[in-house]
Amino acid sequence: MEESQKADLIVVKACENGVTIIGLTRGKETVVHHTEKLDKGEVWISQFTQHISAIKIRGKAEILSKYGKVESGK
Repeated sequence: MEESQKADLIVVKACENGVTIIGLTRGKETVVHHTEKLDKGEVWISQFTQHISAIKIRGKAEILSKYGKVESGK
């Protein structure tokens, strides 16, 4: 099975306009790899890979993963 098929997925649903998703790299230094802005109702599906080790979310959003549901920005 390829790594991309084994990687953990998360789903982010924006509950307001302007939710920012920031993907951070792994390695000796943590740096921003990718940013994305969502408007209310938009959904972003992302996965952790050998290059992305953390995802930071700014704004009010629902985050779903295999660990359950979390809300940000309350």
